[in-house]
Amino acid sequence: MDNRSLLRRFLPDTFRDTILVRLFGWWKVPLIAYVKPKVRFVDDERVEIIIPLRRRTKNHLGSMYFGSLMIGADLAAGYYAARLIHLSGEKIDFVFKASNARFLKRPTGDVVFTCSQGAAIRALVKTAQESGERADADLQVIATVPSDGNQVVAQMDLVLSIKKRKR
Repeated sequence: MDNRSLLRRFLPDTFRDTILVRLFGWWKVPLIAYVKPKVRFVDDERVEIIIPLRRRTKNHLGSMYFGSLMIGADLAAGYYAARLIHLSGEKIDFVFKASNARFLKRPTGDVVFTCSQGAAIRALVKTAQESGERADADLQVIATVPSDGNQVVAQMDLVLSIKKRKR
C-alpha cells in the first residue's frame, strides 16, 4: 500500500480537501487562508464550504462581514471547477467575471456556502477543453446558517469564465 492509499484510508476526503483549500490560500490567495474555510461536503453535484463566524470574519455588528461572505461564495463555486480542471490534466485558467449578491438576513453564526451545479461546471470544463475558447456559466451559491435552522442568509450569483491555455 503506497502513501497516497494510506492517506485516503485514514483521512476523510473532506479533511484532505480542506487542507488543499487552505494550502492554496496560503500560497496564492492569503485572504482565503485568513478566514479558515472548511470543506464540509463534496460530491459530483454539490460542494459545501463552511466559514466559521469568528473575530476575523465579523463586521462591527457581530455578523459575518460582506468580504467573508464573498470569499465563501467564491470557494463554493470555484473549488469544484479547480478540482475538475486538476483531474483533467489540462492547463485551464478560470476567473469569476461577474457577481451579484442578495443579502437576506444577518448571518450571526457559522455560514455554509452551497453550490449545487456540478453538472453545469462539468459541461463548462468540457466545452473549454474541446473548443479552446473562453466559456462562461452562471452559477448560484446559497449561504445558510445551520445554528439558525439552516436559514438562508444570502444568495450569490456568479459568472465563472474558463479558457484553455494556448500551448
